[in-house]
Amino acid sequence: MHVTEAQWSEVDCYVSDLLVGGDDHLAAALVASDEAGLPAISVSAPQGKFLSLLARAVGARRILEIGTLGGYSTIWLARALPADGRVVTLELDPHHAEVAESNLERAGLGALVEVRRGRATESLAALIEERVEPFDLVFIDADKSSTPHYVTASLELSHPGTVVVIDNAVRDGAVADLDNTGADVVGMRTAFELLAADPRIEATVVQTVGVKGYDGFAFGVVSA
Repeated sequence: MHVTEAQWSEVDCYVSDLLVGGDDHLAAALVASDEAGLPAISVSAPQGKFLSLLARAVGARRILEIGTLGGYSTIWLARALPADGRVVTLELDPHHAEVAESNLERAGLGALVEVRRGRATESLAALIEERVEPFDLVFIDADKSSTPHYVTASLELSHPGTVVVIDNAVRDGAVADLDNTGADVVGMRTAFELLAADPRIEATVVQTVGVKGYDGFAFGVVSA
């Protein structure tokens, strides 16, 4: 049986209508991001709810997000927090960060989220130097070529039991094509090799389809 991309999207829409539902603040965040000229690369609604449910399942109180964009996934994550929770989200582009902060304020979540502007590598180094309290959940969704660095830094900012999720991990299947030397593909492949070699974390990769096309995410749990 051949399943088409149109069918993937149809199932995503069905799932969104049935299990996710409409949400004015999330919809407004997407509209505002589009009007501000941000790329339409946010996670899908089912993926956003998955992140939120995952954060709730692990009882996350502190969440690190690498790659804010317009704050769509940030809203999903922040909604899973307890009253004393915190999301620290890192964004390179100051325009994107401004749009995200506006979206978060509109959603009533501004007090729960800190948006750090600048290169994620530098922001991560600063967090490590500050000896911040470890994070319970890390969501990596930034430039793919730097993913190995993000993984390494995330492990420094974690504790046993921390969950690490990496988006866009499969790259339309290119990650398994060893002849593909594109920077994003090599970055993701190197990140997988780090996950496989580091005894501090156990990880796997799950392939996905839907309105975002064919891709997948890496999922790991810090063990030591």
